[in-house]
Formats: sequence, structure tokens, C-alpha cells
Amino acid sequence: MKFLLYISDYMIPFVLFYIVGFALLMKVQVFSEFTKGAEDGFKVVLNILPTLIGLMVAIGILRSSGTLNLLSGILKPVTQFLHFPSELVPLVTVKLFSSSAATSLVLDIFKEYGPDSYLGRLTSIIMSCTETVFYTMSIYFMTAGVKKTRYTLAGALFATFVGVLASTVITNLLF
Repeated sequence: MKFLLYISDYMIPFVLFYIVGFALLMKVQVFSEFTKGAEDGFKVVLNILPTLIGLMVAIGILRSSGTLNLLSGILKPVTQFLHFPSELVPLVTVKLFSSSAATSLVLDIFKEYGPDSYLGRLTSIIMSCTETVFYTMSIYFMTAGVKKTRYTLAGALFATFVGVLASTVITNLLF
């Protein structure tokens, strides 16, 4: 075990030195390639920045206006039928758009119910079993220039539903 810890401490510096060393052996201008890559990275950030700002503003509005709590109340009969706590509907909804905003909801759930409660454990498992579908699709597809997404959204939403369902089953079985 100590051997693995020792190797893991030096893995990243080794990879960096290996890349730079290999580039120098191949007579590649390392600094110019680095600056060119950084410039391309800034262009990508500038292209996706409006989408990121729009997603963050929309989630902030939904959260502060009480719309997520209203949605939770409306879906309560459905969530009771599925044996899913309606208190977590805002978390699942927000997680589709932003993981950092969902993390703030997780912290609220931990403060209110505790991390070792049923809701705290279910929340933790949901966060690891679901993805930020709309954020990922908007960023990746916009960056790659994909216009037709085909069945991506339907498949991703289905996978999220299955992840939430599996989280509920796992939490009920284990805790």
C-alpha cells in the first residue's frame, strides 16, 4: 500500500516531465505550443461563457423564486407512489442543469436533515448516479458544433431517471 502512495505522489510530475522531455526530443517548440493551446482554450471559454451565465442565472431564479418547491409540491403524489421523497425533487431537477448549484442544495439538505439521515444518504447517492445533462449537452455540442442531437436528450433523461431509481433502491436496501 505504501508503494502505491509513493508512486501516486510522483505520478503527475513524472507525466509532465515526460511530455516536455518527449516534445524536446521531437524538436517541438514547447512554449509556443503551450501558448497556442492556452489561446485556443480561452476561445472555447469565451464561446461557452454565455451558456454558462444563462444556466447559472436561470437556476438562481428558479431557486430563489420558490418554483422548485412548488414543483416538489405538485409532484408529491407521483413521488409518493414511487417511494421517492418529494424533498429531493429540487435536487434532481437542479442537478440536470448544474452540479455546483445541486451541491448547494445538498448542503441545505445536510443542514436540515443531517448527512447520516435517509435523505442525506439518498442525496449523496443521487449526486454520484446522475449527470448534469443540459450543461453537458450545451457545452459539448456547442464546442463540437453539433446541430442535431438525435436521441441524446431522451437517452440522458432516461439514464438520469434510472440513476435516481437505482439510488432509491440502493439506499432502501443498504440503509
